[in-house]
Amino acid sequence: MPIRIVLGAVLSVAFGWSASVAFAADEKPADPKVAPKVTYDEHIQPIFRAACFTCHNQNEAKSDLALDSYARTMAGGAGGECVIAGDVESSRLYALVAHLETPKMPPNQDKIAEAQLNLIKQWIVGGALENSGSKAKIKPKVSLELATTAGNKPSGPPAMPEKFRRQPFVATSRAGASTAMAASPWAPLVAVAGQKQIMLHNTDTGELLTILAYPEGVPHILKFSRDGSVLLAGGGRGGSSGKVVLYNVKSGERITEVGDELDVVLAADVSSDLSRVALGGPKKMVRVFSVADGSLEYEMKKHTDWVTAIEFSPDGILLATADRSAGLMIWESEGGREYQNLTGHTAAITDVSWRSDSNLLASVSEDGSLRLWEMENGKQVKTWAANAGGSQSVEFSPNGTLVTAGRDKLCKVWNIDGKALATCEAMPDMVLDAVLAYDSKRVIAGDWTGEGRIFDAATGKTVGKLLLNPLPLDQMVIYATQQAAEAEKVAQAAAADAEAAKKGAEAAGAAAQAAVKKAADAAAEVKRLEALRPQLDKDLPVKQAALKAAQQKAGEVRRALTDAKGTESRAALTVKQRTDALATSAAGVKKLEEEIAKLTADKKDAALPAVQKRLENTKAEAAQRTAQIADAAKALADAQAKVKQLTTDSAAADQLVAKANADLEGHRKAIVDAGNALRGLQPQLKPLQEAIAKVNAAKAAADKVAADKAAVAKTAGDAAAGTRQAAQRAAADKAEFDKSNNAQASAAR
Repeated sequence: MPIRIVLGAVLSVAFGWSASVAFAADEKPADPKVAPKVTYDEHIQPIFRAACFTCHNQNEAKSDLALDSYARTMAGGAGGECVIAGDVESSRLYALVAHLETPKMPPNQDKIAEAQLNLIKQWIVGGALENSGSKAKIKPKVSLELATTAGNKPSGPPAMPEKFRRQPFVATSRAGASTAMAASPWAPLVAVAGQKQIMLHNTDTGELLTILAYPEGVPHILKFSRDGSVLLAGGGRGGSSGKVVLYNVKSGERITEVGDELDVVLAADVSSDLSRVALGGPKKMVRVFSVADGSLEYEMKKHTDWVTAIEFSPDGILLATADRSAGLMIWESEGGREYQNLTGHTAAITDVSWRSDSNLLASVSEDGSLRLWEMENGKQVKTWAANAGGSQSVEFSPNGTLVTAGRDKLCKVWNIDGKALATCEAMPDMVLDAVLAYDSKRVIAGDWTGEGRIFDAATGKTVGKLLLNPLPLDQMVIYATQQAAEAEKVAQAAAADAEAAKKGAEAAGAAAQAAVKKAADAAAEVKRLEALRPQLDKDLPVKQAALKAAQQKAGEVRRALTDAKGTESRAALTVKQRTDALATSAAGVKKLEEEIAKLTADKKDAALPAVQKRLENTKAEAAQRTAQIADAAKALADAQAKVKQLTTDSAAADQLVAKANADLEGHRKAIVDAGNALRGLQPQLKPLQEAIAKVNAAKAAADKVAADKAAVAKTAGDAAAGTRQAAQRAAADKAEFDKSNNAQASAAR
């Protein structure tokens, strides 16, 4: 049975969902620390019985997969193991029934209930136990951490072209499909296949640096050597011829040619020590040649379909090869002995890539999945859906991230756990190849229409384009000038965007400072109020005593005033009485004087003495009363003065009472206000503290956006400067080319 008929194809015709199983569908999985064991016999077999026994049983095991017993389930099918105890992510069965990968199971139906998926997941995580008496046998997971390695980094400056030819060998009206692409591991350099030629571009600026001739036909595979000094190109003419050529990157000269195939070379690589070249293609055979003399060292005939991918491990020990029927083989590079046969993909494998430490191999396929393989046991350690409809390329960057491209017109950057770090803007058609630049900051990709783009690996935004159908130099001058103008616009827009992001970050910083101040002010106010309340309570009796004392003093003054007013009234009465008596005495004096005058006139001298005596007595009485009036008047004045003083004192005492009362009421209000303020502020402290975390997070996010925008702006500015220089170089190249042609024409004459 062909290898490509794997679990995905197996399950796509099964899973006739008809009956419910005998457990609570809504039951949530319990804490694994205390939950009972989830076993095949008790929990999982009922799910399989209702879902898939029709097609996957010992009598009718589609693609060799039967799920009607524990042993047959764990054995897997034609595609290998489908349940990996303890590792849900590597268990293909769970990925399909959970609709994490295609084909989704059951086919053309909704996925099974979440409670049942949870049981299957718990079963796998718990060690895929057969029954309650079983013990979990979980293999330790392979570490996905990138091992520290110096790799094949050159001791000196990385290789860059030192000789330039920008006049194309073949000029076309439009670019053809991007059949091959490779990025130097140490330099800002990318090689792109064209018709009978290979273009080398600067990945920082997008500038075309030089063009290498490949008269053998169309290159279908490009690979830089691990130290970046040599470029391998493999291709040819379909059904006719194929060859691999090695170029010196610095000089652009051919180092050697390897192979003389009867069909096009679709896959090839050169070992890290530059001693061997492996190639393959439609002839289903992998051949390994010596670079030194071009002799065939050995060949492998195990592939049953076109060989589509080949790559030596960075340490030079292993060789990975893949084919159109999902075959993936690992060989010892020394002698070609088979090391591992890796099964899992369900369609043609389109590309493979080794991580720099040689511990992991990545593979992608037309089934759309990316799979990671460890080499000690040849086990799959990770898989995820990379590109809908099918993946066309995969590549590890030096820092361990990956980039994939595919039929969904997208390039995606991933971390080792399968998290998408960036999804690049869609291209016009399916992306045939995508690579990461030497510093992992840029993605370079080419699609079916022949469009080449440079993306920012962090944001997925387009930051430049590659000219994949190089123009003759006279047209290149015009094109480069236009590109420089466009790059300048992009740079200006990026600078404006960065400035706006900077202002946004500053606003976020101000908001963070305001939030911190608000929280600090609230905390300080709560602290002040908490300290104030006891003091206010302590001072309340003092205020109350002060009011009472003021009230007592005012009462005393009022009583004294009342008494003084009584004394004043009595004094006034005495003055009046004595004044009246004086008036009576005065009247008596006058009457006696008139009587004396009459007696004198009447010459009644005998009666005069008695009357005169009475007059003297009356005058003495008047004099005495006058003195008494003076005493009474003085007493009245004294009483009036005392009343006036006490009236003033009473008003002052009343003011003191009013002040003490107002002070007490104000104190009581202060106690109430402090209590209300404290009760109002205390619940706000936690939200204010939480707000600090939020605004600080917003500030950090805004700072990151600003930093990213600034980096993009710098990149765009650098690109604009590079395109301006490229336009200048194009003009200089044109002048030099014209001068050379004129010289040759003159010599010919």
